[in-house]
Parts: sequence; C-alpha cells; structure tokens
Amino acid sequence: MEQVPSNSPTPASAWVDPLRRFLDYLRVERNASKHTLSGYERDIRSFFGWFEESAKRPAGLDDVTIASMRRFLAFRQGDLERSSVARGLSAMRSFYRFLLKRGEVKESTPALIQSPKQKKPLASFLTAEEARELVEPEAAEESPESLRDLAMWEVMYGAGLRVSELVGLSLGDLSLQEGWVRVLGKGRKEREVPVGSKAVEAVRRYLAVRHLLLREGLLERALFVNSRGGRMGDRSVRRLLDAAQARAGTVRRVSPHGLRHSFATHLLEGGADLRAIQEMLGHASLRTTERYTHVTVDRLMQVYDRAHPRARRPSGPRKGTEE
Repeated sequence: MEQVPSNSPTPASAWVDPLRRFLDYLRVERNASKHTLSGYERDIRSFFGWFEESAKRPAGLDDVTIASMRRFLAFRQGDLERSSVARGLSAMRSFYRFLLKRGEVKESTPALIQSPKQKKPLASFLTAEEARELVEPEAAEESPESLRDLAMWEVMYGAGLRVSELVGLSLGDLSLQEGWVRVLGKGRKEREVPVGSKAVEAVRRYLAVRHLLLREGLLERALFVNSRGGRMGDRSVRRLLDAAQARAGTVRRVSPHGLRHSFATHLLEGGADLRAIQEMLGHASLRTTERYTHVTVDRLMQVYDRAHPRARRPSGPRKGTEE
C-alpha cells in the first residue's frame, strides 16, 4: 500500500482552507455522501502531503504543476491499482475546477494530465455445459413465468442479444418459421440475427401460455411480458437470471452481458468467422468483438489446424527424414 505521509499540514499550508471550503461545497450544495467526502479529502491530502514531504516545505496551490502531478502519479502507481490512481487524479481535477470558478487559481492544472489507461474487465462467461444447465434445467416448471424465463435465456444466449435488445423485442420481431430475430441495437441500428431451433422451440412453448400473463383487455405487443402484463424491464431480467443461476447451481454466475459473451466465445470456439460474429453482435468495430471472445491458445490452435490449408500437422516422418 502507498505510504501517505503522516505529518499534519502546517498552518502555513495554503491549500488547507480551500480544501475545507471545497468539502463544504460538496456537502451542502452537491449533497455528497460521507463516503465521497472522505475519498476526496484523502486523495487531495495525499498529493499535498507527498509534495510537502518531498519538498520539505509547506505547499501552495501553485505547486500543483504538470511536472509535480506526473511525479506524484508515478509515485502512486508503484503501489496502487490504476483505478485508484485515476480516482485520485479525478479528485484533484474536481478540486481545481472548484478553485478556478472562484478565481483562486488561473488554470486547472490537473485537467491537463491524462488519466492512466484502465484495464477494462471482461465479463465472465459460461462454459457450454454451464449454459446448457441454465437453458435446460433438470426440474423445469411449466408455469407461464418459467416458460417465459427459459425462452428469454434461449434467445439471449442463442442470438447474443444485449438485455436492452431482448426486452425491446415485440411479437413481430421474431420469425419462428425462418429462425430469425430483428433487433434494434445501439444507435437505433437494426440487424437480423439467426436463432437456433432450441430457442424457437422455447419461444413457441412460451407463446402458448403468454396470454395468461396479460391483463384482460390489454393489448401488449412486447414479446416478453412481466407478471402484470407489461413489457419486461432490464432490472427484472437481471434479477430473474440471478435466481435461475442459483437454482441451476451455477458456480460461475454471469450477468445478461455474460450470456452475450458466452454466445460469442462459443461461436468462435466452434470455428465461426470473427466477422460473422461481429455482424451478429452488432459491433461497429472488429476490435470490440475481439474483446468479447475468451478463447484459450489451445482452442485457437485446434481451430487453426482444422481450418488453415497450410496448418496440417504431419502424421508421420516427412520425406527425406529418418524415422
């Protein structure tokens, strides 16, 4: 852990009163929580404490220069996660934005410093067997709600949909005869995605009892409806998925986004073309699609050996070599 200097700031430290006013502003005008106030104060004191210990003198507001900030961030990166370093820089930016608006500094120096690049965590994903246990539970109920939920998991996993895309589906968006679903994705871009026979079968079973979830006289075009007969919401889907995984005994729990990752990963493991997966996911960039795939090196080598014409491994000794 980072060793923050323990020396209390001297009365001559010119940043103490401005920091107190900044915290009062956050508390009174922004209604910031105690946790937020504590974090901002800790991060800002950390910089000035480090500076005073390094320079052996009290710090002033003008001592926050590009050079001193960079040295401080380099110092912190030795012991902290990048997210913690970025949080500290964010606190200093907010502090100096406050000072700049009140004319106490001429510029917000922390705003000129680039935040450290964050490692974007990849969503967890299910193995093919874990996905099967979710969509084919051993003790599947036949209630309208259970059939609806199984249909949702089949469609989400079978077509790689975002949760917003799933709940946005209407009755006319799914062609059971042809096995296609029309999706309205990000930026209101429409795409068509194939769905497998298992998903089609699950939706047919659900549609046979969907009317039992509707209120009498209510015309609802949403494909997936809640127990009150209205369109299913994002939060409800997340809650129901958590409950379904708990019942299935899944060790590795995933979010709806994790089902989307599982879809992409399993397709690539099966040898699907990355460009085709990109089209099905509705990604504008292939680089984004690459992040969605969790494939081991061994799996990649298997696909390569099976697909590439120059990748055939010799089954015996080559001509001109000894056995």
